[in-house]
Amino acid sequence: MSERTFTPALGRLGLTRLYDPVLLALTRERLWRRLVAAQVAPRPGDTIVDVGCGTGTQALLLHRLEPQARIVGVDPDPDTLALARRKSGDAPHAPRWLLGMGDALTELIAPGSADTAVSSLVLHQCPLPMKRAILASAHAVLRPGGKLVIADYGLQRTALMRLAFRAVQLADGRQDTQPNADGVLPALMTGAGFDDVREAAVVPTVTGSISVYVAARG
Repeated sequence: MSERTFTPALGRLGLTRLYDPVLLALTRERLWRRLVAAQVAPRPGDTIVDVGCGTGTQALLLHRLEPQARIVGVDPDPDTLALARRKSGDAPHAPRWLLGMGDALTELIAPGSADTAVSSLVLHQCPLPMKRAILASAHAVLRPGGKLVIADYGLQRTALMRLAFRAVQLADGRQDTQPNADGVLPALMTGAGFDDVREAAVVPTVTGSISVYVAARG
């Protein structure tokens, strides 16, 4: 695993154990996670990689929708992975939880072997070079024609959403989060080699708007 540092769940506040209830309370989590799942549309036999899986909520939702899909959650934080493992228990065909950095997925997953890569509320925390590296890493593990689905803070279109997003910037720092608020993600996805990049949904929340982006690996 890479020795590079990462921003933990709930950013600099260091409240990983509260991540799930805070996310549910402040981000309309059930709505945007269902939107992500609808875009992923898991099928039996699919290999789905959850990049920065955190406590495993999205991966477990996808598992419930399609128990015959092979789901791999990757995260650099052993504390959040421990929570994910406890949540999944001994369920048949449960997701695999792997410790690793999002910019080094090919150290864990064979290049060109995944059908879908998904990432939720990860990129806004990362410096621009790391955002690019994570997207390039996701591109590398996807098969040709594979799908990328991202849910993250995107362009904050209104004064109200920009004001709400300040809470996220307090937790995760303005330098890393501002590019997301300025709408940089679609251009970064295209720059990483993805085609047909589109914003499939926008969900306003009390912490700013969360966008769901979809793209294909050419």
